[in-house]
Amino acid sequence: MPIQLIKQAINGNRPLPRMWQTHDLKERYDVVIIGGGAHGLACAYYLAKNQGITDVAILEKRYIGSGGSGRNTTIIRSNYLTPEGVRFYDESVKLYEQMSAEFDFNVMFSQRGHLTLAHTDGALRTMRRRAEVNQLQGVDSRVIYPEEIKRLCPPIDVSEHPRYPILGALYHPPGGIIRHDAVVWGYATHADRMGVHIHQLTEVIGIESEQGKVTAVNTSRGRIKTGMVLNATAGWCTTIADMADVRLPVTTFPLQACVTEPLKPFLDVVIVSGSLHVYVSQSDRGELVMGAAVDPFASYSTRGSLGFTEGIAGHMLELFPSLSHVRILRQWGGLCDMTPDYSPIMGFTPVEGFVVDVGWGTYGFKASPVSGKRMAELIATNKTPELLRPFRLSRFSENDLVGEKGAASVGH
Repeated sequence: MPIQLIKQAINGNRPLPRMWQTHDLKERYDVVIIGGGAHGLACAYYLAKNQGITDVAILEKRYIGSGGSGRNTTIIRSNYLTPEGVRFYDESVKLYEQMSAEFDFNVMFSQRGHLTLAHTDGALRTMRRRAEVNQLQGVDSRVIYPEEIKRLCPPIDVSEHPRYPILGALYHPPGGIIRHDAVVWGYATHADRMGVHIHQLTEVIGIESEQGKVTAVNTSRGRIKTGMVLNATAGWCTTIADMADVRLPVTTFPLQACVTEPLKPFLDVVIVSGSLHVYVSQSDRGELVMGAAVDPFASYSTRGSLGFTEGIAGHMLELFPSLSHVRILRQWGGLCDMTPDYSPIMGFTPVEGFVVDVGWGTYGFKASPVSGKRMAELIATNKTPELLRPFRLSRFSENDLVGEKGAASVGH
């Protein structure tokens, strides 16, 4: 049990102190991070903790975690398609495993196992290939078949009756779910304690540069002088990059999700189907958290649609016929910053002092710890860490892509 809970029980009803403070905007910061989601907060935390850089401002136009960090489906895993991706996300899983102890704050990381279903012979071959890539990188991942799938998830239909019968699955035991708000709060609290300034309701409206170097950031609350700016704004990353005259090969698409009414616990694993474009897990409150593919058009809309609801309901019933009377309580949308090779962009840009942590598509939240840690290292040393080198912006002009299109397990 975290020590903070014990202290609260002993103190009775006395209110806890604020998790992070409100500060006036300083005229200058060593580092300005645009985006108050898990990526930006993680980078600030690791800058202070690992690199000793605390003169850092986080600028968030709404409230922290209001973007993709609060709109995702909280799945954590490392069973990716390329060796570069597997190594990268595996470090993130390891950081998540340590997070509750490091923060003395329960982030509710439940490593319940992750199943990526295969409904065709081609999909099954892909799962075998992914399993081999994962195992070569030391990641626990293997192909299993209907009998074991049924044992791990009794309610699922593994018969030959569905339109897409289940032939097998890629089983990834370390995969699971986490409380996304707790991750945001944990990073924010500890970054604040080390001197980082978190500025909510502070919108960036311009970035100044001279002779190819960043010099200042203009916000809705005033001008900040700085020589280092990190763009960690996910779906809005191209808007911010344009302010610095940096062009990013990123297109933003909406991604929708929904939750059902609470049910008694019955789903002990995360289920993903690429053929049906659906993924589902059950929260600690009993809700089924479900998502699908990104919408088939570029947009900044975060509104739900009837087409999404109809599609996901039908596909869920193919997997779990017994859920026909379950009600959907609410749905929402988030923004996905998609790159041509479906891998992120991290590192330097042609403008000195303007670095990016963007292009995450549907993978962003699960990478928050590792991207924050390694981007903090990059900023502090002015060198690209080896783990980030495959994801540099210049790979597109160098024709050295990192193809992860099949790793999302749902259609893009």
